[in-house]
Amino acid sequence: MVKVTEAPEKPQFKAETLQEVQRIIAQYPEGKQKSAILRVLHLAQAEFGGWLSVNTMNYVAEILNLKPIEVYEVASFYSMYNLKPVGKYMLEFCHTATCATAGVESLIDYTCKKLGVKTGETTADGLFTIKEVECLGACGYAPMLQLGKSYREHLTPEKIDALIEELRTKK
Repeated sequence: MVKVTEAPEKPQFKAETLQEVQRIIAQYPEGKQKSAILRVLHLAQAEFGGWLSVNTMNYVAEILNLKPIEVYEVASFYSMYNLKPVGKYMLEFCHTATCATAGVESLIDYTCKKLGVKTGETTADGLFTIKEVECLGACGYAPMLQLGKSYREHLTPEKIDALIEELRTKK
């Protein structure tokens, strides 16, 4: 069973995070607080379990004085925002032209079979989520994936096996 961090019914940023949000908003002219939406969503996702629940997005809308739909549109457009709970490790495979030509689709299939999930799903132990994303800007290293702030490049099934083993031992 996947251990899911429950979305708070009424999320509230910690005092220091709220102070950072206010600092970000203050960087923009009066009435242009929507410009802060990407950064505030990143803070919200980091603080509230690695994903953005509807309640969390509504909270961001309230802070930025926006309609909730304006926040939903942004959060659902960009692949860096998660709209459902994710695993401890998110394997984000680039699946655009260069990586596709280099065989990323078969590596995604391989990884899904190895972990017993489909793309977009999280393993039962809550460790891994597999996600397909648009270009990660590392075409010279295809096929590749992003894991947090690092890239894993020139992927092969053997490299996938080693990565999964490495992450399982970290737990």
